[in-house]
Amino acid sequence: MKTPLPDSRVIRKAFDEAAENRDRWRRRNRTYHQEVLRFCRCAIPEGSSVLIIGCGTGDLLAGLKPGRGLGIDFSEAMIKRARKKYPHLEFRVGRAENLPEGERFEWIILSDLLGFLPDIQRVFSELWKVVLPSSRVLITHYNPLWKPVLKTAEIFRLKMPEPVQNWLTHRDIQNLLYLSNFEEIRRESRLLLPRRVPLLAWLANRFLSRVPGLRRLCLIQTLVARPVFPAREASSVSCSVIIPCKNERGTVEAAIARTPVMGAHTELIFVVGNSTDGTAEEVERCIAVHSGTDIRLIRQTGTGKGDAVRQGFDAARGDILMILDGDLTVAPEDLPKFFDALISGRAELAVGSRLVYPMEQQAMRFLNLLGNRFFGWVLSCLLGQRILDTLCGTKVLFALDYKKLARARRDVCDFDPFGDFDLLLGASKLVRKIAEVPVRYRDRVYGTTQIHRFRHGFLLLRVCWTAFRKLH
Repeated sequence: MKTPLPDSRVIRKAFDEAAENRDRWRRRNRTYHQEVLRFCRCAIPEGSSVLIIGCGTGDLLAGLKPGRGLGIDFSEAMIKRARKKYPHLEFRVGRAENLPEGERFEWIILSDLLGFLPDIQRVFSELWKVVLPSSRVLITHYNPLWKPVLKTAEIFRLKMPEPVQNWLTHRDIQNLLYLSNFEEIRRESRLLLPRRVPLLAWLANRFLSRVPGLRRLCLIQTLVARPVFPAREASSVSCSVIIPCKNERGTVEAAIARTPVMGAHTELIFVVGNSTDGTAEEVERCIAVHSGTDIRLIRQTGTGKGDAVRQGFDAARGDILMILDGDLTVAPEDLPKFFDALISGRAELAVGSRLVYPMEQQAMRFLNLLGNRFFGWVLSCLLGQRILDTLCGTKVLFALDYKKLARARRDVCDFDPFGDFDLLLGASKLVRKIAEVPVRYRDRVYGTTQIHRFRHGFLLLRVCWTAFRKLH
């Protein structure tokens, strides 16, 4: 017997008839709907502009507390109930295949919608009417492995009956996005146990659902994608290179001489913290000698590298912000690779990776190497993106993204001593594309390391635990 194809008229009629009892079904399956809302809230800051296609009775849109919220659904009965429940939000009757033009949104959500679309690729192509370069498309859908379970639940009236739908795998959706010029950034699996069972549900859904192998069995599949826009012209953007340094007097001259000019203009900002070897005085001398180079000195008011980076970023005037460690163990000549990764659109946060190429013998001590690999594994699990080298100081991002990140960082973690986790976790919170740029790691030529392995290691463990609780 052939499975019937999704029919728009049959599907619309089914949802019109289900609208009256929609709230009762949501209460019966509140664990599922609460998990979808929790995932969306983790990604979408309050006050964002949000468009939900297939909004139903509006509960998800209202739960996100958008600054500008629009819900679209082809079921008139669903829209009628949504308008009555949430009069402060806007709801329109419309089709996903024919979106309105003239307004663009930061977030576009398709939650449990793809299964009922006769032409998913056409809908993905329609999204170009409503996206910005910084927009994100968030999709949730059922795991196809759960099809017999969900159909059985419908028979026993444990779940709202639904018409025939597509049962798509993650790769199916990824391919359809690719054909429509969207790129997947992150994917997650959630909800291993969709019923409230004291303690067991918490254990299964917060921890076991993250275990490789078990996460393939989760009910909810999610992914976030971004539109792929053409590369920017290098001459249209400027750069600020932030050089945090403490007792690095011997590398100041080399940092200035070896840093290439990138884009329309490049400024160098030295942030000097409590140095005792005359680092600040050396910067002042170099400013006088290199009068044709845009160099500034900031005397750090706080402590720690993370604080120095934030002070430098706040003072920067460039469109692209770069961090270059003052010890020059990562060569300034590598910075154009990071610049190219951003303007080409291949990355929104470019991070250095020192663990690809062989490094010089004294560049990284053995325990530091073990710790770095461990934190790389932890962060990769937390972020859902591969991060090999979490503690490489060279990181590059757009100034506009940093401003958003700075506003969001208190929601994730605000006590990172180095600023590395701060940027990685913030970029994950904003769902930005992170790409690693392999670099060669060299021995110091001046001074000694500022890292205290065990004290800072325990502090970074605390950062990871805090991030796990707030991001998941």
